[in-house]
Amino acid sequence: MSTLMEMPAVTECSVAGCSYNDHSSCHAAAVTIGGSSGDASCATFIPLGVRGGLDKVVTHVGACQRSECTHNSSLECTAASVRVGAGHDHADCLTFNPA
Repeated sequence: MSTLMEMPAVTECSVAGCSYNDHSSCHAAAVTIGGSSGDASCATFIPLGVRGGLDKVVTHVGACQRSECTHNSSLECTAASVRVGAGHDHADCLTFNPA
């Protein structure tokens, strides 16, 4: 993969408390997946009452710090798409699959 458009799209975000969420669609230009061992949190999550992001956007995974995920190759996500939702943290990558 060499461009943002080739990165996996975020097809769903069910975290209602995130400033980038608008009717289950993420409006950040790209998200970063972070967290600690065994947990893949959406590091882009911002729990504010203000609306964030772009009006029209197809959000992609910009970076993935979970090197132990089966979808991770050189810190890039190789999944066809990802879903973000409630988990251990406020917002987790539900596509995370430990290797």
